[in-house]
Amino acid sequence: MPFATLSRARFPALVLAAGAAVAAALFAGHAPAVAAEDAVAIPPPALDEPATTAATETAVFAGGCFWGVQGVFQHVKGVTQAVSGYAGGKPGTASYDQVSGGDTGHAESVQVTYDPRQVSYGKLLQVYFSVAHDPTQLNRQGPDTGTQYRSTIFTSNETQQRVAQAYIAQLGRAGVYGKPIVTTLENLRGFYPAEAYHQNFLVNNPRYPYIVFNDLPKVDNLKHMFADIYQEQPVLVAVK
Repeated sequence: MPFATLSRARFPALVLAAGAAVAAALFAGHAPAVAAEDAVAIPPPALDEPATTAATETAVFAGGCFWGVQGVFQHVKGVTQAVSGYAGGKPGTASYDQVSGGDTGHAESVQVTYDPRQVSYGKLLQVYFSVAHDPTQLNRQGPDTGTQYRSTIFTSNETQQRVAQAYIAQLGRAGVYGKPIVTTLENLRGFYPAEAYHQNFLVNNPRYPYIVFNDLPKVDNLKHMFADIYQEQPVLVAVK
């Protein structure tokens, strides 16, 4: 099977950690089998979180491989940090090798820390549903399959639950996708940052074939569809 037809989960952590040079050699001569999901222009949420004076809030989103989701939110104005990690399972199974098996309950997720005075939770949801992933794909995104790639919003309070639930219903009624939305809502029980080599992966490896085919188009879509909140310089995770 050509390497370009394989999902990212099929590559061992050692190869992924080695970076773009190894991956480029592996993919040499093979055309991509799957391109990035198409972006969809959608209306903003009719219901959003109330105005607040708080300087910091967090939101956790799962929508396929966390490289692309992190890469998108790192370019959103008002976001002060976007960390790749795992949510939905137990602490003891929050590692790439275990989560890749698909039976831990975890989903590859991104914890977004943001200033609600600059960008609202509802606006983050609009980005999530329109450019960060395809909410109509069940337990998969593009070439990656398994429950660890499910479309899920992990809510940490009643406001997030209410806003997210209302927005899913709103988009469903609008019929903007042509297919049912399969995004689920789960109460956030814990978020566990991923290994250091997964952080800032899109920024650090822009020539990595998986990133080129699947994720850079998402950032480009953000730039063109959300020019008012797009920031050219991404916010980076400090990695030791």
